Amino acid sequence: MNRNELEHIIRASGEIAEVKKVIVFGSQSILAQFPDVSKPISKFDNSNISILIQNREILIRSIEADIMIPNSKEKTELVEGVMGELSLFHDTFGYYAQGVDLTTSKLPEGWEDRLVEICNENTNGISGMCLEIHDLMISKLYAGRKKDIEFFKAAVNSSLISMETLSKRLNKTSMSDERRIIIENYIKREL
Repeated sequence: MNRNELEHIIRASGEIAEVKKVIVFGSQSILAQFPDVSKPISKFDNSNISILIQNREILIRSIEADIMIPNSKEKTELVEGVMGELSLFHDTFGYYAQGVDLTTSKLPEGWEDRLVEICNENTNGISGMCLEIHDLMISKLYAGRKKDIEFFKAAVNSSLISMETLSKRLNKTSMSDERRIIIENYIKREL
């Protein structure tokens, strides 16, 4: 998914739910803070170009955007019903919205204050409030699936995150000691 496609999902979600603000969780929220990550790479003189291309492909490979309508489970479900996987929207555009709630992601304290806004002509004035990169990475590392770890490594290899900030956010995230140690080990391996 690229930035224009995410903006389309934000616009359509807001219009369907009749709201001016949606929250974007999951990997595609990276496109708020780093919109260029989905743009083609044009310099071919770099010997590491294939690695750079591979990292970018990992960062934007998802065809879904996790969407939550604040304070409305019903409207979130409506958005998924109209724009979800296997919907006419999905069939037409090749990407879709997945309705989520706050239990979907494990996030550090204060994540709401760090949301990064996408709001422009393409979103028709509807704000897509997206997770900040370090909050997103905590969520990915907590989930710990293969695709989440690949996403984390691609973000590290693309120099999009600060390990110091990530460690501070980890300390502000409630979880079991066992899970925290696993995540700390992922972070240490990438230093």
